[in-house]
Amino acid sequence: MKKNDLSGQYQVNEQIRAREVRIVGDGIEPKVVSLREALQTADDMELDLVMISPNAVPPVCRIVDFSKFLYQLKKKQKEAKAKQVKIDVKEIRFGPQTDDHDYNFKLKHAIEFLKGGDKVKAYVFFRGRSILFKEQGENLLARFAKDLEEYGKQEQAPILEGKRMTVFFSPKKGAVTRKSDAPKQEETEE
Repeated sequence: MKKNDLSGQYQVNEQIRAREVRIVGDGIEPKVVSLREALQTADDMELDLVMISPNAVPPVCRIVDFSKFLYQLKKKQKEAKAKQVKIDVKEIRFGPQTDDHDYNFKLKHAIEFLKGGDKVKAYVFFRGRSILFKEQGENLLARFAKDLEEYGKQEQAPILEGKRMTVFFSPKKGAVTRKSDAPKQEETEE
């Protein structure tokens, strides 16, 4: 069965096992009837009886064309998925003795990521005995947070987990410029 196959989630016609059901649908007055009567009404209209709320007392069934019902559900799911904003987490790795050139290079990338609407995970990785220089890692991440203040906000204080000291930044609302928001340049003919 496919991941997005919705037909298995609903009981239809003879699959319904309830004595009484509440029927609803277009041009149908909602009422509680026996299952046999509901099936007969659906059959007379040349439509299907679909249980849409099995936990209600009595269960609610809609008289509708089942294939059209599934199509509309899939369409709603697709629209909801299109409206979702996916946020990626970009990682930036430092060593405890990262020099200024590397720091500035990574800072520039972090600013681009935050402007693009992505979260940034910055961490200092301690190798071997470099764990003794935890203060250097804290100072480096504090400097990084200070330099990123206008583009993103720090989510929490730096956390030391094993040999990594990690901090997360999320983009500020005003600083985000997604590719779709950027003004389009007009092509000029020469």
